[in-house]
Amino acid sequence: MNILKTGARAFLTTMAVAIALPVSAHITFENKDVAPGATVKFVLRLPHGCSGAATTGVRIAIPAELTSAKPQPKPGWTLSVITDDVHKASAEETHAHGHGATIKEISWTGGKLEDAHYDEFVFRATVSKTASNRIFVPVVQECEGGVDRWIEIPSAGGVSDDLKYPAPSVRVQP
Repeated sequence: MNILKTGARAFLTTMAVAIALPVSAHITFENKDVAPGATVKFVLRLPHGCSGAATTGVRIAIPAELTSAKPQPKPGWTLSVITDDVHKASAEETHAHGHGATIKEISWTGGKLEDAHYDEFVFRATVSKTASNRIFVPVVQECEGGVDRWIEIPSAGGVSDDLKYPAPSVRVQP
């Protein structure tokens, strides 16, 4: 009986400490590593809203190291892209007419993701054969009454953990 009380007390103490610790609230990718030349499914994890407000839009800037980007539609959200010819189009227009155009930005708008909920936004892209080190993908999270710009990129030798709004990234592994 005494062992049960000690175990329960240890469990409750551990949970109290875990709850009190700051939680990493950064936007991240599910995949941590990619290979040069590989076509990759990028799953952007959105763990929260902006300062308690619901998310109503997500915009992703596609860096030069990623080519042939192709977004995944999301039920309840409007999907649009901006191509290198600066033409803003719906995903359907791009699919039907945008052959040859390079997608520079993907956005999902019009949905509503409450702060207490978690979701993922997905696109596919090919990693450049010359990519090395890390690829940073700037993200703007639009919320009711505010915006969080996950666009900070660490300086050479710096780490994302030192930044308030780090751009999500993947490591390039040959």
